[in-house]
Amino acid sequence: MKKKPIPQSMSYDPAIIEKKWQKKWVKDKIYVSKEKQNGKGKKEDGEKFYVLDMFPYPSGEGLHVGHPKGYIATDVVSRFHRMNGKSVLHPMGFDAFGLPAENYAIKMKVNPAIGVKKNIARFKEQLEILGFDYDWSREVNTTDPAYYRWTQWIFLQMYKKGLAFESFEPINWCPSCKTGLANEDLENGRCERCGTPVEKKPLRQWVLKITDYAERLLADLDATGADGKALLDWPTSIKESQKNWIGKSEGAEIEFKIQDSRNKNQKITVFTTRADTLFGVTYVVLAPEHALVATLLDSVSNRKEVEVYVAQAKLESEIERTDAKKEKTGVELKGVTAINPANGEQVPVWIADYVLADYGTGAVMAVPAHDDRDMAFAKKYKLPIREVIAEETGTPVANEERRDGVATVIFDPHTQKYAVLKWKINGLYGLLSGGKDGNESDRETLEREVAEESGFNDFTCVEELGHIFAHYYNGLKRIPRSALAAGYLIVLNSTKADETRREEHEKFDIAWVSANEIVENWKQHESIGLGHWKLFLERGIARAIELGYDKTTDRTMFSWLATTGDGKLINSGPFSAISSTEARKKIAEQYGKVKTTYKLRDWVFSRQRYWGEPMPLIHCEKCGVVPVPEKDLPVKLPPVTSYEPTGTGESPLAAISKWVNVKCPVCKGKAKRETNTMPQWAGSSWYYLRYM
Repeated sequence: MKKKPIPQSMSYDPAIIEKKWQKKWVKDKIYVSKEKQNGKGKKEDGEKFYVLDMFPYPSGEGLHVGHPKGYIATDVVSRFHRMNGKSVLHPMGFDAFGLPAENYAIKMKVNPAIGVKKNIARFKEQLEILGFDYDWSREVNTTDPAYYRWTQWIFLQMYKKGLAFESFEPINWCPSCKTGLANEDLENGRCERCGTPVEKKPLRQWVLKITDYAERLLADLDATGADGKALLDWPTSIKESQKNWIGKSEGAEIEFKIQDSRNKNQKITVFTTRADTLFGVTYVVLAPEHALVATLLDSVSNRKEVEVYVAQAKLESEIERTDAKKEKTGVELKGVTAINPANGEQVPVWIADYVLADYGTGAVMAVPAHDDRDMAFAKKYKLPIREVIAEETGTPVANEERRDGVATVIFDPHTQKYAVLKWKINGLYGLLSGGKDGNESDRETLEREVAEESGFNDFTCVEELGHIFAHYYNGLKRIPRSALAAGYLIVLNSTKADETRREEHEKFDIAWVSANEIVENWKQHESIGLGHWKLFLERGIARAIELGYDKTTDRTMFSWLATTGDGKLINSGPFSAISSTEARKKIAEQYGKVKTTYKLRDWVFSRQRYWGEPMPLIHCEKCGVVPVPEKDLPVKLPPVTSYEPTGTGESPLAAISKWVNVKCPVCKGKAKRETNTMPQWAGSSWYYLRYM
């Protein structure tokens, strides 16, 4: 049967129907947030519901798809609650100050005020076409003097409380935008707006002391109400990212006295979260920009080399310098040493680009055995690696018998294979190992055990592989044991072996296997727990490859990583044999000062640009920095002909003498206005309050 055409009167024509009803909705003010009144003048609102959108930057010629993608969702929520009788506040406004709007104006060669006004009109027109249920009577515009009067007022309250201060430290500088940037304006070390790599540049700027609130920010993330429920209803992943951004570190500041030819009695202060590794320090590293570097130049014999390296480091972004995959580089300050306060040892002082001047103290005590970054650097420059923490494996049990010993990784360069103990009970590959007899040294135990277990006598002890404090069950003696085990890599000079008659051979055979076969065996026995065997084998094979003995194994399969976890202290004087967690506090208290630091940095809150809120401060020759009286707010942004950034560190406002030159509010003497302007974030940090 043929379908009948739908009558024209029943068809949906958006151009007619939507325009008609949108016009009626505006006329009837159905989206205006209502507050009902009864005869006695008291409010009888329905339940209040606030739907907040992130207001847009009017920096282009109109909306992009990302705007309605979010706004449609909040429009649905807003309408749902409005239709359920709630008093809904769903406002909209414009984040119109800052770099996005100014850069657009520069690109289009129009004054920012004109460009913003035009863009806002276009944005608003498009938002109305989409039919969103905004209460336009609550519209805000961050460039409206009636709005930024209060932005300036908020800044003054922070200044009066000592939370806004003037700084001259190096900041993020975008050479393209020609302005200072906060960390929040960066993306992978580049300007978020233009993509240019940022530089560090000393500049006068205003900073907000947000670090004063670091601990409260952390505490509030996990705060709960009287009912025990979390007050902040955020996903765990978001809370964790916030904690990482704040970056709380509890540790110690430790001072290393400097020894140099000029005897300046200077000190290097380091911050460390691992004071328990202090006895393992083999060198100290300064950031290339560290203030001490310049003062030590006269004492170093390789001054030119140091100066060249410092200049090169300035060209690298922070992201590039801290990239874990980047090869570490540095230069020794020859003629300068630092004295370890724990053992009095003099260690060399280096500068290296992997240390940043504005993180911690800009100096690092390097402990290669217990930090992968330090280890890579030490290996490259052939610096000492001293182990002071023995990783603990296994689980302690009551009545353990303590017997220290050795474990050996044996390599035959002729067959390119490793000797392992193959246990008959399960086929697991282990190491030739044994306990000390009497007062034997590690090396004496090593030579005796290798001869007894394998019959080999002609070998070279190539390298110590570190220590493990192991808790294990001795299957031969059938007792639980604990041991501080020293690992060794030995390379056979001859495979000729004496006959052995050990009872242990009833439990295992000696097998010669490749490194690949060892890996496959581990996979089959992962559930058993490989303990110190696995660690020593990994280190031994990695070292055999590095030294060129093992020529057949893929070098990417094995690595000797630093021991970065906790364990038992060794080679640490009076602190040896205690746990690293216990030693951490004791060493920090004895040789340093216990301190908490944060990754969070104070907020660079000024820009050397035109299009922003003027800072309500005056510089007086006699009185110093004086706040503009609140009755004189707002300090309006003056109209200008030239608004492009100068790149000199001064805002274009500095050239407007009529606006800059004023009388001091205190002494009535000659004074000048602050010419830095506030960042875009100033007005957009509190707009949700202004809507209300």
